[in-house]
Amino acid sequence: MEKITPEDLLRQYDAGQRTFHHCDLQDAYLFEANLPGIDLSSSNLSRSHLPYANLNQAILKQVHLSFAELGDAQLYQADLRQADLQGASLRRANLRQADLQGSNLANATLQSADLRGANLAQCNLQGADLSRANLQEANLAGANLSGVNLFRAQQVDLSQALTDHTTIYPDGYRS
Repeated sequence: MEKITPEDLLRQYDAGQRTFHHCDLQDAYLFEANLPGIDLSSSNLSRSHLPYANLNQAILKQVHLSFAELGDAQLYQADLRQADLQGASLRRANLRQADLQGSNLANATLQSADLRGANLAQCNLQGADLSRANLQEANLAGANLSGVNLFRAQQVDLSQALTDHTTIYPDGYRS
């Protein structure tokens, strides 16, 4: 994995480069970074600071974003398949129509996130906080929602999701 500084990433992106596979950006500070369409597949951005970043239509397949700060980030139509987002903060993030199939979102914070039309099939959401999230038309087929907080989440279809006695439903109750 190639180590790259946030400054080099931004400079190369501004010069027209969009593909940055297998880059090590662990602990990177990218506050308000404007990187739509970037391809960071298989890169390490664990513990990175990306609030308010524009990552619309980014390709983030198999990226490591565990414990990253992505509050208020724009991830519209982003490809996050099989990404590691364990413990990440995605408060108020725009994940509309994002593809998160097979991703690990265990213990992630998605409070008030916009997940309309997102693909969360086969995701591990165990222990995640989805309170007040908008899940209209989100695909939760086979998603593990054990211990998930869905209090006041909007338009949730749990018919194909895996829930248990620790799941907190939108009405605040457990099964």
